[in-house]
Amino acid sequence: MATGSNIRTFFNGSWHDGNVPIMRAADHAAWLGSSVFDGARFFDGLTPDLDLHCDRVNRSAKALMLTPTVTTADMVAIAREGLAHYDKDAAVYIRPMYWGIDGDGSAIGPSPDTTGFAICLEQVPMAPASASATLTRTQFCRPVLESSVVDAKAGCLYPNNARMIREAQSKGFSNALVLDALGNVAETATANIFMVRDGEVFTPVANGTFLSGITRARHISNLRAEGVTVHETVLGYADFEAADEVFMSGNMSKVTPVTAFDDRQYQVGPIAKQVREMYWDWAHSNA
Repeated sequence: MATGSNIRTFFNGSWHDGNVPIMRAADHAAWLGSSVFDGARFFDGLTPDLDLHCDRVNRSAKALMLTPTVTTADMVAIAREGLAHYDKDAAVYIRPMYWGIDGDGSAIGPSPDTTGFAICLEQVPMAPASASATLTRTQFCRPVLESSVVDAKAGCLYPNNARMIREAQSKGFSNALVLDALGNVAETATANIFMVRDGEVFTPVANGTFLSGITRARHISNLRAEGVTVHETVLGYADFEAADEVFMSGNMSKVTPVTAFDDRQYQVGPIAKQVREMYWDWAHSNA
């Protein structure tokens, strides 16, 4: 899926220009969905937490019974080699990925001996500081570990997220606020979620039904370093209806204020603005 422009792909040991074919018709991932990926960002000449994203794709591969073939350090080096061909002021999405090639003896599981690997770089602009989102309820929920590989950033999880987005869009909203199987708020269809009440920040506690994001953790660390109280706790829809402000956290846009949850309207609040400023300050100070 090409979401941007100026695509470069690392595959079979070298860099190629464009959206090159990397998977064959009979590859395990092509018909049984054994693929994982991660996403990092290049902007302002920086690659914040690139090593953590590369490390996570290796963990995701193991969760999907794939064998990682590239070390975190080598993956970071390969990505930076590819990024050297972009302008320093370009914004690039960095997507390392693995997929199953052969089946194991059952044919259902991927063979541990053959794993495909690629890194795709796509020039995708960072969302402007003025960007915002609107949320609504959805009939679909996050799965649990007993039924899905929720401990991996796996491609097979995303059709469920796509259903949430389509439903939200059909109701006139841009995203969905999603519950877990117990009826507690987990995240949105595309990103982790935060809310603010009386100057304190709240976010759903990581309970194994959603990926506790790398950018989420960075925001929590930055906020606490500035003396802001952050609660990782159980939250419901009523908590978000009573919130003073709400914002999303994800790698693609880092911070996205929420201006509506169904009939509840919000202003873009000072905490969301502060979180965005702190993230950019942290990224530049750790270059």
